[in-house]
Amino acid sequence: MDFLTTLQVLDSAIRLATPLLLACLAGLFSERAGILDIGLEGKMLAAAFFSAATASITGDVWLGLGAGIVASMALSLVHGLASITFRGNQLISGVAINFLAAGLTVLIAQAWFSQGGRTPSLIGTGRFEPLTLPGAEMLAGIPLVGPIYSELISGHSILVYVAFLMVPLTWWLLFRTRFGLRLRAVGEAPEAVDTAGVSVVGVRYVAVCICGILCGLAGAYLATALQAGFVKDMTAGRGFIALAALIFAKWRPWHALYACLLFGLLQAVALRYQNIDLGAFVVPVQFMDALPYILTVVILAGFVGKAIPPRAGGQPYVKES
Repeated sequence: MDFLTTLQVLDSAIRLATPLLLACLAGLFSERAGILDIGLEGKMLAAAFFSAATASITGDVWLGLGAGIVASMALSLVHGLASITFRGNQLISGVAINFLAAGLTVLIAQAWFSQGGRTPSLIGTGRFEPLTLPGAEMLAGIPLVGPIYSELISGHSILVYVAFLMVPLTWWLLFRTRFGLRLRAVGEAPEAVDTAGVSVVGVRYVAVCICGILCGLAGAYLATALQAGFVKDMTAGRGFIALAALIFAKWRPWHALYACLLFGLLQAVALRYQNIDLGAFVVPVQFMDALPYILTVVILAGFVGKAIPPRAGGQPYVKES
C-alpha cells in the first residue's frame, strides 16, 4: 500500500469513525449515570431522517441539524420517562426505541416524499460541505507533512471536528467538574448522592438529554455530511458498534476515541478492498462487508479483558423513605 492509498484509507476511517465516536460518547454519558441505552441506533436513525427531511424541505442544513437533535432528544426523553420516572426495564425500552425508529422513519419518508422510504438527495446548502483549514493549500506541496495536513486533517465537515473536540470536552466534564463527579457517582452509588441532597433523577435526565444531543449530531452527520440524504436503515448497526466500542473503551473518553478509530479503520479497509483475488479463490464482497462486525466480536471477546460497567448501571433508583 503506497502513501497516497494509506492517506485515503485513513481519511475514510476518520469519516466513518465520526458517527461511531459521537454515539459512543452519547452512551458514555448515559451509562456513566446508570442508564443503559441500547437505543443509540434508533436515536441516530430518527435524527438522520429528520435532519435530511428538514434540510431537503428548507434547503438549510443547520435547520436539518436542529431537527435531528430535537428528534433524538424526544426519543431520549421517552427512554428517560420509561426507565427513570416509571422505573421500567432499560433494555426493553431501548429495543422498543430501535424498532419504533426503524418503522416510523420509513413510514413518514414514504408519506412525505413517496420515494420508497428515502428522502430526495441533498445538494448545495442542504448538506455540510468539507472545510479547508487555514494553510492547507499552501502546505500541500511539502513532502509528507503537507499531504497529511491538507488531505487527512483538512477537508472534513464541521461535525467531524466537533466530534473530535467532544473527546477532551467529555473528559473535562466527567473528571474535572462537579457535574461530572455527581454524574459518575449517580452511576456508582445513587443512594450516596441522594443522601448528599443531589437529585438522582435530575442528574440522570440531564445525562439522557446529553445522550440525545450527541446521537442527534451522529445521525445528522450520517445523512447530511457522510451521505446526501436518508435511506432506509442507513445507520447499519453503527449504534451497536458504538456500544461495543464503549465496552472496549471501558467507559473512558480517550479510550473511546481509539476504539472508534479502530472500528472506523476496519470499515474503511472493508470498503476499500472488495472482491480480493487470492489466486486460489476470490474473497467475496459479502465477507468484506461483514469483516468489521466479525472483528468487533473477536476484539471484544479476546482483547478487552474484564470490563466493569458502572455499579448501578441498569438499576432503577428507588428513593428510600
